[in-house]
Amino acid sequence: MSIIKQKDKRTGITYVYESKSYWDKEKQQPRSNRKLIGKLDEGTGEVVPTDGRGRKRTAIKKPASEDTALCAELKLKLTERELLIHQLTVKNKALEKERAAMIKEIGGFPCKYEERR
Repeated sequence: MSIIKQKDKRTGITYVYESKSYWDKEKQQPRSNRKLIGKLDEGTGEVVPTDGRGRKRTAIKKPASEDTALCAELKLKLTERELLIHQLTVKNKALEKERAAMIKEIGGFPCKYEERR
């Protein structure tokens, strides 16, 4: 078992792996298994543990109370928007009726605003 440091050229981050070598009888050649330990901190030279996907193990989690408050806030916004949609729909129907009455009042006169059918 050995420790391997490998630098990612794209990001410049150095990752630290635990490597175990073994002999593959089928292919008759040496093989190795690598397990990610963490990232190398350039400033201190220490290894910062990760969860195996390049993320820190100590992820910051929000308290459940924040999630509940956010959920309540989003429900309130949704209710307000649904109310606004309903009001605009009612207003739109009233304007359509008023428009139809005006077209009927004009009668047979050609009008550039009249619908073409």
